[in-house]
Amino acid sequence: MRAVIQRVSESRVEVDGQVVGQIGRGLLVLVGVTHDDTEKEARWLARKVAGLRIFEDDAGKMNRSVKDVGGSVLVVSQFTLYGDARKGRRPSFVKAARPEHAEPLIQRFCAYLEEEGVPVSTGRFRAMMHVCLCNEGPVTIIVDTP
Repeated sequence: MRAVIQRVSESRVEVDGQVVGQIGRGLLVLVGVTHDDTEKEARWLARKVAGLRIFEDDAGKMNRSVKDVGGSVLVVSQFTLYGDARKGRRPSFVKAARPEHAEPLIQRFCAYLEEEGVPVSTGRFRAMMHVCLCNEGPVTIIVDTP
């Protein structure tokens, strides 16, 4: 699994002009799934996201997690994270998992985040989404599961 994690002061996802997911302070996590990912990767990534210390403490150092600051996570599935644009001008998405494999893993990832004590909101799988965010910092981290 691959995640692009952005520290945000607010973020929301709209589908057909309707807000389907929204958070205040926390993390926007764009998540991609590849063919050989399993629940093991979903659990590992959820623990990583919940514990990632990218919020500032009183001394101004990135030393607090989303849990520490009482934040939330907005999870948006994004198969294009496995796009390969090294050849030609049109990306190849052969490394992205098929929806029937990816969707249950995204759902498990969200459930594991909630088990970690983090409130979760989501986009809508396979929908054309408009993702709005106010990146705080800006802070953006890319994480691939082992």
